[in-house]
This record gives sequence, C-alpha cells and structure tokens, in this order.
Amino acid sequence: MRTILITGASGGIAQAMIPLLKDDFLILLGRSAQKIEELYATHPNKVIYEVDITNEAELSTLVKKIYQEQGKIDILVNNAGYATYDDFERFSEEQVRAMFDVNLFALMALCRLVGKEMKKVKSGHIINIVSMSGKIASSKSSVYSATKFAALGFSNTIRLELAPHNVFVTTINPGPVATGFFDLADPDGSYQKSVQAFMISPEKVATKIVAAMGTKKREINLPWLLEAANKFYTLFPNFADFLARKVFNFK
Repeated sequence: MRTILITGASGGIAQAMIPLLKDDFLILLGRSAQKIEELYATHPNKVIYEVDITNEAELSTLVKKIYQEQGKIDILVNNAGYATYDDFERFSEEQVRAMFDVNLFALMALCRLVGKEMKKVKSGHIINIVSMSGKIASSKSSVYSATKFAALGFSNTIRLELAPHNVFVTTINPGPVATGFFDLADPDGSYQKSVQAFMISPEKVATKIVAAMGTKKREINLPWLLEAANKFYTLFPNFADFLARKVFNFK
C-alpha cells in the first residue's frame, strides 16, 4: 500500500483524485480538517491534518510527526494553490506575498522536507501541480504566473538533483480547470465563459495525475490545445505575445 501526502485536499482537483486512490493510504492536508473529513468520510485509509502550509515551522513539525507515525511518504502531491487576476500595478505587497506563500514557498518547503527523506531511502515521487500559466504568460495574471514560472523552475531543478537517488519529479500543467478555483480568480465568471473551449474537467486532470504516480513522467501538459500553444509560444514569442495581448486577453 502506497502512502500519499496531498496538500489542498479540499480543492476541486483533489476531490476528483482522492476517490481514485482507495487502495492507498492517504495523508490529507488542508485548512479545515472538518471539511476534509466530510468530503472523504467513506475513504477507508486516511489521516487528516489541519495545517497552515505557509508556516514553515508548523509544516516542519508536522512532517516530522507524519514520519514518526506513518513511517514513510511514497508520493507527495503539492496541490494547494490559488489565483487573483488584476492589472499588475493594482496588487498590494500583501497580496503578492500571500500568493507566493501558498503557490511557491509552501511547495518548496514540502519538497525540501519530504524530498530529503525520500533521498535517504532512495525512493519516492514528487508531483507538483503547477499550471500552463507557468509556461505561457497572459495579461492580468502577473503574480500568479510569476509563482508558477518559479514553481516550474524549482521542480525542473530538483528533478535533476533527485534523479540519481531514484526519486522522480513530475509537474502537472493544466490550463483552466472547472473547479471552485475561479470563485476567487474570476468571481463574475467572464473569464471562464471566454476560455470555455480550453476548459477541462477536474476528473480528466485527476486521471492523468493518478496514472503518472510511480512513473518517471517528466511533465503533463493539458489540454492538448494549450500544449500546442506552448510550442507555438516557444517558437514564435513575438507573435504569441501579440495574440495573448490582443486576441486572447479574456481576463
């Protein structure tokens, strides 16, 4: 039985993923233990921890406790994250730091804390849920994209460092996913309506994540249309910037 740690356990992607992991022992982290318990009351093998993942001292203490009580973590899924879209100059320092704390610094902290233990036993898999926003820039996502570009760069680097120790790192880079993520990012629903053609279901993302567990998969980019856009962006950056600015600026 694999032991899998999942952050952001009450999020939409997690809600689609966790029912697919009934044969695994799950360590579920989130801001509300009560909400997580209500969501997964029927899951047979789980333990739930309420934690502020932006508090590294609290996170470090929790990881030590998990290893003492569970003995191992085979797979780490960094799933927590959120976005706020606005013109770059409108973001306050507090908003910027808060988004970096959740989307990047918490991810990095858990990778360091858990990756170090995986390295010791020469076994493990880290799966970081990043975003196509970490590959393709778009208007009004300056802070969110910055956190995701950084998370992607960090993931790509630790993949190299951990590979000799039989620890693998996979990044999942979805486009817009039809979850509660947009309750904050797009409260009036206009962005979701505009990108409906690119919208993917959380079930599709969850299936891809579960299929990648325990493999050497480097990254998963979806949907295919945005993966094609990413290749175009790489080959023709100036024209891609024009399209992003003039044609596909839906936010």
